[in-house]
Amino acid sequence: MNDRSESGIASVWGRVADDGTVYVRLADGERAVGSWRAGSPDEGLAHFQRRYDDLCAEVELLERRLTSNAADPAGIAGSARRLLDSLGTAAVVGDLGAVRARLEAVVEGTQARRSALAAERAERTARVQAAKEALVAEAERLGRSSEWKSTGERLRTIAEEFHAVGSLDKRTDSGLWRRITAAREEFTRRRTAHFAALDTQRARSKERKDAIIAEARALVDSTDWVGTTARYRALLTEWKSAGRAAKEVDDALWTEFREVQDVFFRRRNEANAERDAELRGNQAKKEKLLAEAAALDPADTDRSQRRLRELQDRWDEIGRVPRESAASLERQMAAIGDKLRDAADARWEQRSLSSSPFVTKLRESVAKLEDKLARDQAAGRTKEIAETKAALATQRAWLAQAES
Repeated sequence: MNDRSESGIASVWGRVADDGTVYVRLADGERAVGSWRAGSPDEGLAHFQRRYDDLCAEVELLERRLTSNAADPAGIAGSARRLLDSLGTAAVVGDLGAVRARLEAVVEGTQARRSALAAERAERTARVQAAKEALVAEAERLGRSSEWKSTGERLRTIAEEFHAVGSLDKRTDSGLWRRITAAREEFTRRRTAHFAALDTQRARSKERKDAIIAEARALVDSTDWVGTTARYRALLTEWKSAGRAAKEVDDALWTEFREVQDVFFRRRNEANAERDAELRGNQAKKEKLLAEAAALDPADTDRSQRRLRELQDRWDEIGRVPRESAASLERQMAAIGDKLRDAADARWEQRSLSSSPFVTKLRESVAKLEDKLARDQAAGRTKEIAETKAALATQRAWLAQAES
């Protein structure tokens, strides 16, 4: 190196020769990068050092871009390789070895970044595919569902979620989407068939219920309370088995049916109320007759029997009483009749016994023995008295037995 170089026209990484040629120092020597004649050698060297700084700024920009998640590794690698290729002719003065090392590190970093991005893309693809396959599986399961409202809403949201979850390659995406479409079409077909059948069933139900209402209306003026009530119950059973029409129609039909029934049952209840009042009046009349019958004297047989027959005739004319009282009233009247008949029978038997020849003979025998006992007692005939008493006791016993 000459004196001029030593006087300050050289630096660690380059120099300016006396003829104005500018050199950059490399690990294996030096290389001319240009010439400088527009000013002093120091200015020339500074010029080429600034160009080196600009090169370093480009490298630093690539390094920063590499750390960004949005960076394109391929673009960064291309830029780094372009700079690497230009280092052999770069008109700069500076540590080109360091720049080369930094650029090579950037290229290596882009490879690592590419691998990371590939792994992220693979992971994202797997996640998106798993999510879409889960949606497809759910859609295919729901395609067989009969929960029409909730399933229809869910199938719509599945379609939205399928598009929102992300994209796959066109072939895979299209295949999965076709399966969702097929599931939705199957569900729509089944739902359409279901509601068509439901409409048919509802129409039949309306026809059956219209017929039931017509029959109920024809019975509304009936006075056959028991038979018509039974028929209305049967019509209600038929109504329940007829199925449902459309909700508003079914509600209107039911209201009409109930109104028709209410007319009949209101008439029946009014008639029953009148009948119940009549039956309670009959009960009061029969209770009064019972009181009169209970007051009859069993000893006055003939009169009481005649009076009882009159009361029984009036009893029969009165007619029905409430069902819960009828049996009790009849038992009481029957008991009074039995009592009077028993008294009459006893009186007749007594009369029959009184006129019996055997009883008459026994009475005469007892009377004779009583007279004989009195004579024996008056005469003091002790032996005869004892014999007469024994014979009298036997005759009296026979008479008592005959009369009873």
